[in-house]
Amino acid sequence: MDPIEVVLKHDDFWVVVKPADESFHSEDGMGFAERLNQTYPEQTFYPLHRLDKMTSGLILFATNKTAAAVFGDLFAQHALEKRYIAVSVNKPKKKQGTISGSMLPSRRGQWKLSAQGDNLAVTQFFSFSESGKRYFWIRPLTGKTHQIRVALKSIGAAILGDERYSGEVSDRGYLHAYSLAFEWQGEPMYFESWPKEGEHFPDSIRSLYQQYFFEPSLSWPKFTIPKKTIL
Repeated sequence: MDPIEVVLKHDDFWVVVKPADESFHSEDGMGFAERLNQTYPEQTFYPLHRLDKMTSGLILFATNKTAAAVFGDLFAQHALEKRYIAVSVNKPKKKQGTISGSMLPSRRGQWKLSAQGDNLAVTQFFSFSESGKRYFWIRPLTGKTHQIRVALKSIGAAILGDERYSGEVSDRGYLHAYSLAFEWQGEPMYFESWPKEGEHFPDSIRSLYQQYFFEPSLSWPKFTIPKKTIL
């Protein structure tokens, strides 16, 4: 296992990168959170969110209870912006827009979207096509288990390597938590990390992402999350 990549050590939080194919919690061996604790035993970590085993990318850990509580409020207020990137070999039903619905348990540990229920999941995206694949730039407005994976499957574009949701077999699951943006004590914070694993995440695609998805020029669809929504 490669050493843990630390993007920032702040007095109140750390930003680190989880590799693909490593469980966040201890499931089939030591999980990423436990490995972080063992690598830095002098530091206390409070997990603020998680990534699925197949998903790589940026994760935040608070380093004290006060900061953890503040971050909890930021998540609840949707004041922390995340962007993910994903790859599919299938053409989606639409090239951009909003995917929303209630997340309901399905068979074999899967989830599905439904028009019924109050477990609302909202995912927004843009995409482009290159070399026979569809590349996605994703903004989740809620944080549900398997949310992005289910959303893309629902529009006919299961993530490459995500066999649980009918994605084609590949060298990894092609979902990556690319960036985090929030304000901390009045100071804007922004972090990004291009994936280091995966033959379908080459530098040439990184250049196209930067060309197509310059955030100040993007017009995300308007969507209001009902206050009663369980986050």
